[in-house]
Formats: sequence, structure tokens, C-alpha cells
Amino acid sequence: MSSNKTPQLPPSSRLPPRAASTTLSVDDALALRQARERKDALVRGVPSIDAMRDAIRRAGREAPAMTEIPRIGRLDVAAFRARAAHGLPFLMTGLVTRWPLFALEPQILRERFGDLPVRARVGDYINTAFAPDRAMQDMSMRAYLDLVAQGTQELPPYLGNLELRALNSLCNWPSYFEKMGPPRFWLGPAGTVTPLHCDYDDNLFAQIWGSKRIVLSPPHHDAYLYPREANAILYGSPFNPEAPDFEQFPLARQATMIECIVAPGELLYVPAGWYHHVRALTFSLSSNRWARAMPLALAGHQPA
Repeated sequence: MSSNKTPQLPPSSRLPPRAASTTLSVDDALALRQARERKDALVRGVPSIDAMRDAIRRAGREAPAMTEIPRIGRLDVAAFRARAAHGLPFLMTGLVTRWPLFALEPQILRERFGDLPVRARVGDYINTAFAPDRAMQDMSMRAYLDLVAQGTQELPPYLGNLELRALNSLCNWPSYFEKMGPPRFWLGPAGTVTPLHCDYDDNLFAQIWGSKRIVLSPPHHDAYLYPREANAILYGSPFNPEAPDFEQFPLARQATMIECIVAPGELLYVPAGWYHHVRALTFSLSSNRWARAMPLALAGHQPA
């Protein structure tokens, strides 16, 4: 006899609780921030996050200028780390194409993972991308796909930066970093956007289905990008390289912007501190992992 009961998902598939909204005193907020930064620095093996950011900018100023993102074949661990030590982004081919998830059709999201709980970015999530109170909506994967199919939103809803552990076994990540955070997944139709920002961790970005346009700018050009701190290792920029407003942001004229199209099956290395703006050109599934160690470009630029 068939059952109509919804299958119970294991605890590992459930979403983490949303951050509680609390009001802290100035002293308590400062103490909490300092504690987080000490922990972040300890994890990355640096004396402080401020010193690490400064060292990343110095390394960026000394790195060769580039005008396009090179494409290369698969690298072993030693070759990857040697190339990444230059502090420049590059694309790798022939690695993600071997992942089981790459070989599957997108309809498996509905057929096999329809009951998976997800958290969608909704509303104007571009202009509130780094705000703690941006609009989010919890739903199932099936409900999300139905919402996308309706196409009634001016800005398509986006599943961004989610741990979808049910998909982890279908991805074979290379061990390029000594320590890595958990895989994060990014799913949405054409038109979903992550606005310009930088993470102060090395980043491996895998394009699994579909394609994305990514615009990158080197870390020392933050002087031209009006950065706003979200947290010690994440900074956003209000400048939109797809629709540049040089009247409002005149310094941005001096920022180098390098565009690349990341195709299905490609892996992009984004060095720590590089700004990047991401737009899905088609229905797209991506995944990324951030290193949790000293950035590879700092081999010769130790934070002081």
C-alpha cells in the first residue's frame, strides 16, 4: 500500500535557525566583534584579520596586471598551490565534468530532492545583499522550483549560499586547500545576481549546470569601490559594474574590471580579496568552498 506521508528528512538536511534579532549595547557589540575576529584569525593562522587584509592588498599591488582570466586544464595539488601563490584568478577545465552531479539532469531536483528544505532570497536581495535583515523565505525545493516557474517576480528568487548536504556526495572536491569550509550551493534561473563584494578567503567556485558571467577586480582596487563592511572577512560594494554610475561613484573609473563567462563544468579560483559580481545567464547550479587557512597569495607576504 502506498503512503501519502511526507518522508522525514534527517537532521543534517534541515536548515539552520535564522539569526535572532537582538539589540546589543555598543560595548557588547564591540566585544562580540572582537571575539569573532580573534576566532577567525586563529582559524586562518594569522595574527589578525586586519593584518591579513592589509597583506592581501600588498600582494595585489605586486601581482602582474591582467586583462582576462586564463583557462587551464586540471592541476594536481602542488601545481595548483604554486599557481595560486601568484594571487591571480584562473579557470580550470576537466574537473567538475567528472562529478556525478554534473552528469545528472536538473529535473532530479524535483524528483529526488523536492522535499529538501531551502531558504530563498526574495524581494530586492541585491540592494540588501549584505544586510542582516534581508528578506528570506523558507520553503521546500519543490515549492522554490514552482515559484521560479511562475516567473511573477521582478527579480527571480535565489537560493544562495546554502548548505545542501544531500548534494555533497555528488560532488568530488579537490583537496587544494589544507582546510576548507563546507560546500555551499547557489541555484536559480537566469537573472539571479550576487552583487559586487569580496571575501577575504581563497575560493573555489564550481559551475555545475548553466553558465554565469563574473566580473572581477583586484583586492587593492577596493580604494575605488567604496567598500562597506558586512563582517571582518566580507565586504560589499555599492558599485554595479553591469550598470556603472560614475557620477555617484567617480573613483570606480580607476578600478580594473575583468569579465569572464564560467561555463558548465568549469572551476574558477577566486583569490582572497578579489571583488566579484556574479550573474546567472541561464538556469544555473553552482557550488563553492572557501579555504579556512592563510590565503595562498600570502606565501611571501606574511601578515605582520
